[in-house]
Amino acid sequence: MSKKDNRTGRRIFAEDPSWNVPLVPCLSKLCLQTIMKNFEKTPIFNALKASDKDEVQERLSTSLPLTVTANLIPDGVYWKRCCEGRWDICDVSHYGHSWKRMFFERHIENMIEHFIPEETRRDTVLEMVPLCKNFVKRLEISQLLPPIRESQDEGKGYGFNLESRNVYNASMNHFNFNILLSGLKNLEELHLVSGVKQHGMLEMFALTDRDCKCLAKALKSCRSLKLFRLYVSHIDDNKCQILVKQLLHHPSLIELDFSHNLIRDNGAIAVAELLTKSKLQTLTMYDNKIGDHGAKAIANSLSKNSTLLSLNLRLNHVGDEGGQAMGKALMKNNTLLHLNLGGNVVTEFTAIALAKMIAQNKTLRSINLSCNNLGVDGGKTLEAAMSSNTTLAECDVRLTNVEDQSASFINKAVWTNERTERRNKAKKEICKNDLEVERQLEWDKSRSMYEPVKVPI
Repeated sequence: MSKKDNRTGRRIFAEDPSWNVPLVPCLSKLCLQTIMKNFEKTPIFNALKASDKDEVQERLSTSLPLTVTANLIPDGVYWKRCCEGRWDICDVSHYGHSWKRMFFERHIENMIEHFIPEETRRDTVLEMVPLCKNFVKRLEISQLLPPIRESQDEGKGYGFNLESRNVYNASMNHFNFNILLSGLKNLEELHLVSGVKQHGMLEMFALTDRDCKCLAKALKSCRSLKLFRLYVSHIDDNKCQILVKQLLHHPSLIELDFSHNLIRDNGAIAVAELLTKSKLQTLTMYDNKIGDHGAKAIANSLSKNSTLLSLNLRLNHVGDEGGQAMGKALMKNNTLLHLNLGGNVVTEFTAIALAKMIAQNKTLRSINLSCNNLGVDGGKTLEAAMSSNTTLAECDVRLTNVEDQSASFINKAVWTNERTERRNKAKKEICKNDLEVERQLEWDKSRSMYEPVKVPI
């Protein structure tokens, strides 16, 4: 009935000449194939052994509903396949080397950026919250779409070409973050730009007051938030005050960035109050319209603050009143490390006030005064102050009309301070390592005293 072919080692049965014993899959493989084929209806994963779990991650379909896979398939090859199948560029190092975190953060970002109020169902976002809440730590939203309305004059543009009958209604409200942030219990960073990317007309799609109220309420409910960045969004004084009011006693917020907006003195005064009631470590209000009154309010709070490490007021309208107030505040403050007043309208009077502070303050590590009109006298005053300062490692006086000799002396002084600081850090590290070695030797010595002595037989 059968015979053995010595050349191939294969047993041939007359009823099926192609049958080959080594090609028959084992039962465990057949079961695993069946599990993956019916995974959506019967998601079996945790009961599998480690090697089978690895095979499932490598072969399971990436088109399965997230309701099935989100809280079942752990971080690993499966989520890497999901990411690489959806996006061309996937830098997992930007997401703490977690493929699962990358997938859910980018998935949520995409949902928000394409969410159209009154058109997109709220449930599409609400359904995602329990699936992604454990994995989302940072959201970077680059646009917010307003509602749409029917165009009365089809085919006529409003300053840009329209491809459909619907146009954006800039007077209505945007995505309501209340439906999302309160459920993301691990969210630590929120970066937000309002506007529509393809049109490039941010002022037409700026956040409304109601948007800011909803966003402020959502921020207050997000107790884990550490960094909030709202930039290039036409935020004015009123909207700034609405947002800051809800952040006054936030338990976790340590970094606030309102760069590239329209904030003036009243908004800065609100932020100054925040400095007295929060734990902020970094405040960035780069490129706004803050003048002396706002800067004086921030300086007054800074004189009482003990947490802020970095303050950036570059490219504002701060004059000598605000600059001098900063100098006086830093005579009392002993925590601020970095101050940026570049690109304002301060003069030699501010330089004189800051020079007095530089001669006394032993905490500040960097100060940027570039692109101001400090003049020759301002430069000489700073030069004299730097001759007695041993801690400032950066003092930027480029494009300030100071003499080259003064600028050269200042640069040499800060370079010397920086080199000294590096040496001190290196010495501390060496001492720390030596102490660890000494402790280890002492521990080994004490342990050997109690070890039994081995006597040769």
